[in-house]
Parts: sequence; structure tokens; C-alpha cells
Amino acid sequence: MLRIFVDSDCDITKAMAEEYGVTLISMPYFVGEKEIYPYVDFEEFESHEYYNMLRKGTIPTTAALSPANYKTIFEPYFEKGDEMLYIHFSAAMTNTFEAMELAVKELKEKYPVARFEHFDTMSMTCGAYPLVKEMLNLYKDGKSLDEIVEYGEKEKQHFACFFFVDDLKFFARSGRVSGFASFMGGIIGVKPIISINEQGIMGSIGSAVGRGNALNKLIKYVEDLGDDIKNHIFVVGHTDAPLLVKKVCDALKAKFGEDLVIEKVAVNPTAGAHSGPDGVAVSFHAKHR
Repeated sequence: MLRIFVDSDCDITKAMAEEYGVTLISMPYFVGEKEIYPYVDFEEFESHEYYNMLRKGTIPTTAALSPANYKTIFEPYFEKGDEMLYIHFSAAMTNTFEAMELAVKELKEKYPVARFEHFDTMSMTCGAYPLVKEMLNLYKDGKSLDEIVEYGEKEKQHFACFFFVDDLKFFARSGRVSGFASFMGGIIGVKPIISINEQGIMGSIGSAVGRGNALNKLIKYVEDLGDDIKNHIFVVGHTDAPLLVKKVCDALKAKFGEDLVIEKVAVNPTAGAHSGPDGVAVSFHAKHR
């Protein structure tokens, strides 16, 4: 039997995991000393409440899972001799997958019959979401582990993600951007534009003055790089920015047609701890990242 695992940092929710019959691995975050596991410690992510907390000054932190965490998740399926595929967010952004490798090595020695593979989307949050969902659709259609991975490998460099954040202090606190970029993000009205590159790493690729200009830049990236966008999952992600989401969706439909199907995705709280509130992203099938 094939068992699929996905993680919450790909913006897959508990309800979606249940719909597809896959196991959701929760990536934790801390608010003060309290460790919180999405969809374990709560059923649904109340994104407005969470991002309002960040607006009021709270800056959550994140931490990697331990080998023991992974062993607890995987061992029941190793013991049954299942085939397993873990589709996850970019290994270049975390050391959590070093812990996973340690756990899996030990489990493979203990249960040599089981097969375990993992697939690195080389992306994160709403950037990973469309590829993960397309791979889950293949699973739902009865495709094999090898067929699902083959599709993912063919397509993963063809899902581009561009976004802007409202305030880089969240990234600055986590060490995910340079000090210069953090300084630029502190200039009133300047919105840094960030992408996830071919190596699966986030980087600043420019800036825009004002949210309107930032949204226009996102649309221009879709215009310049978009490839067969209507036949693939198209995502507008956000960190509690419904009015901006409506603006960008209206502009995208005006540009590419009313038949463009757009999924609006709230960025999960663990990834949102780094980006902060009032940000918007586009994620789409592209010629390249």
C-alpha cells in the first residue's frame, strides 16, 4: 500500500489531507515559550486572528522536528511494510530534513522490506502548494509512487512563486534575508519583492514603492513567465490581506480572462511567522522559476 505524507509548510490543511487520504506532518512554531503544532493543537487555522497577533507586535519563532518526531510518524507504516512518499517543502530552507534522514536510516535498518522515498518541492508555502496538490491528484487517480515522483521532478522547476511582504522585520528576525534587504524593507512604503529560486532558496529580487506597484509587479511576472497557466493550479496566497487578494485576482482575470481559476490560499502560521501580515503571493506554472 502506498502512503503519502505532506507537511503543513506546503499550506496543506488537515481537511485537505483527509480529503486525499494522506498523512499531514505538522511543522511547529512558538509563541513565547508555547510550542504549537498546526492542525494538532487546533482544527482550523484562524488566519485573521493569527496575523492580527503579529500586527500587535508578537513575532513567533520556528523550530525543526527531531528524529524522534519523525520516527513516531513513520514507524507504523515501516512496520507494515508499506511504500511511503513524503512530499515536503524546500530542504534548502531548514535542517529538519537532516533529522528526518537520521530517523529514516534507523527505520530502514529495522524494517528492510518497507520502501521510503521523499520528494523535495524546492519551494514552500503557497509556492509548493500547486505542485503538491497536482501530485496528490495523481495519487487520488491511482498513480504509482514512481509515476508521482516522475511528474514532480518534471514539473517542480516550472512552478514559480513571487511575493511581497509588508515589513521585512519578520524575515530579519529569522535571519532569512540580508541586513541590507532588511534596511530597505524598513523604508516607509518600500515593499521588497521576493522569489523562490531554482535552488529552493528565498531571495529578494527587487522592490516596489507602495502596495499597488508591488501587485503590478507580481502580475508582470505572471505575464512574462506564465506557461499554460489555465491548465495548472494557480494560487494567490496571502497573510491576511483579503482586499489586496481581491485586487490582484481582479487584475489577473482582466489580464488573462475570467476563466482563469484562482485558488486563494492563506499562508500557514509557521511560514507566516517569517513573512508577517499583509503580504501577497502569486504561484503559477511557468517557463522557469
